[in-house]
Amino acid sequence: MSKPKVVVGMSGGVDSSVAAWLLKEQGYDVIGVTMQIWQDEETDVQEENGGCCGLSAVDDARRVAWELGIPYYVMNFKEEFKRQVMDYFVEEYRKGRTPNPCIACNRYVKWESLLKRSLDIGADFIATGHYARVEKLDNGRYALKTSVTARKDQTYALYNLTQDQLAHTLMPVGAYEKDEIRRMAKDQNLPVAHKPDSQEICFIPDQDYAGFIEKTTGEKAEEGNFVDLQGNVLGRHRGIIHYTVGQRKGLNLSMGYPVFVVEIRPDTNEVVIGKGEDVFSDTLRCSGVNWMAVDGLHGREMRVKAKIRYSHPGAECVIRQIGPDVVECKFDQPQRAITPGQAVVFYKDSYVVGGGTIL
Repeated sequence: MSKPKVVVGMSGGVDSSVAAWLLKEQGYDVIGVTMQIWQDEETDVQEENGGCCGLSAVDDARRVAWELGIPYYVMNFKEEFKRQVMDYFVEEYRKGRTPNPCIACNRYVKWESLLKRSLDIGADFIATGHYARVEKLDNGRYALKTSVTARKDQTYALYNLTQDQLAHTLMPVGAYEKDEIRRMAKDQNLPVAHKPDSQEICFIPDQDYAGFIEKTTGEKAEEGNFVDLQGNVLGRHRGIIHYTVGQRKGLNLSMGYPVFVVEIRPDTNEVVIGKGEDVFSDTLRCSGVNWMAVDGLHGREMRVKAKIRYSHPGAECVIRQIGPDVVECKFDQPQRAITPGQAVVFYKDSYVVGGGTIL
């Protein structure tokens, strides 16, 4: 009987490297693959950007694969990454929303595209180094369970995976603490054992989102008015792509008290300014809902814990369906900076119930 074959997405980091080693130890036929997604062909630019996109990632992943004795390939996903992640990122910001490109990358590139190619070459599964766990529940559905390492848990960025994708996914790292993963890498003499974790958005390493958007589109953001909640003009802003809900820094408004971005109105090119308490709300609505642990609400309300951004600790709330593809979430306590374009992810008993895009 042949071993089950798994394609491991290797970013050149310690987590995906240990994932490959763990799966080999568990008896899988492991193939290492790095996804080439960076758009610029200039070597110095790729080296500078590093992360999971640059040439250094390929070099590190290849060295790990050689150490593990597994075949290794680089697959070109540049077209898919540009269309599904970079173009989406730019368009969302221009519409006054704040997108999460990692969620789009996970759903449409790391899973949809990689899984298809992997199945085409005879693989049974794909695997990554994400801190999450995949389980099949008693109701027959596949769901993500939060990682053993709570502070590294990455289920929020994976809520959009489909049932078919989860059925073909392995995430061995989610069962371990981060320091255990580092120790395994060191014990196996993996050359990335001490490599630091990547943090920033890989295609904007300098974090200048507005500059990236202007360069990509060839258009300078149109200036507009800062207004208060009553519509009074307070000053001029540099273009809506420079702002996000909850932002305080960089407003350059002298009001005599701290002010924050409360809302962005792309139709009128206005940025609404308010006080700290104006940034809190106890209700949100989301669309584009992907159900995971359940197949929908079917007219019933459900009490869950919801995360409204990656770093959010989660808050108790009740969710209910209010439209064909719209879910309303009512929090027990008001939450700060509920931001259109970001994801809201629902949890119950450590499992991802589902999630959607905040309206």
